[in-house]
Amino acid sequence: MGIADRRQREKEQRKTEIIDAAERLFFSRSYEDVSMEDIAREVELNKATIYLYFKNKETLFATIVLRGIQILKEKYMECMEKQVPGIIKVALMGQAYYQYAQEYPDYLRMIHFYGSERFSKENPCTAEIGKGYGTCRLILRDAIQEGIDDGTIRADLDPFLTSMYLMISFMGILSMENKWKLVIEAEGFSYKQFASEFFRFITPSISSGEMSHKMDVKDFASFGFFLTEPVAPEKKKKEQS
Repeated sequence: MGIADRRQREKEQRKTEIIDAAERLFFSRSYEDVSMEDIAREVELNKATIYLYFKNKETLFATIVLRGIQILKEKYMECMEKQVPGIIKVALMGQAYYQYAQEYPDYLRMIHFYGSERFSKENPCTAEIGKGYGTCRLILRDAIQEGIDDGTIRADLDPFLTSMYLMISFMGILSMENKWKLVIEAEGFSYKQFASEFFRFITPSISSGEMSHKMDVKDFASFGFFLTEPVAPEKKKKEQS
């Protein structure tokens, strides 16, 4: 390896170390509670060195958001590559989003926070983040189109609009404020059951007539879909009393 190659490798390694350090801090604190000085101390570099790699704290935050979006994109691609009907792919993508929220809650929190008015549209990462998240929705759109083509999803639905309805629904459910989770739990449901019931609610509305007579969402389990818990026993008892 030549000197130039070694220096470039060292530069990339240092950049990764800075991102890793910033990620640890952003995962454990709010955006406002993390400073460039904090990041410099965490990675054991002076602040001037940090600025050689990242223009400001916002750019560093956005870089971590891109990491999180890439993981979600990979999960969607895994669903898309499965040899299953289109409507199953759609359900599996919804489940993948749910799993992502459980496995990577800090990435999800940062993604949603970046979408607020707090960040500058001039940030060069903003367009890349929008493109990355848009790619996830496009994968979902393609799965819907496959479902239309294979007869498992209604042919009168527009794939773009349907992907928007579903993606926004996923985002809303997974970014739900805790006060609403408490309302759900007070009625005898777990949060997982709430997420599961969404699929029981939405699947009949997008299934083709032929499909809806052949398969219920509970039958998706044979394809790896597990968000199919029944209504909570506490709820049933409450209704029967």
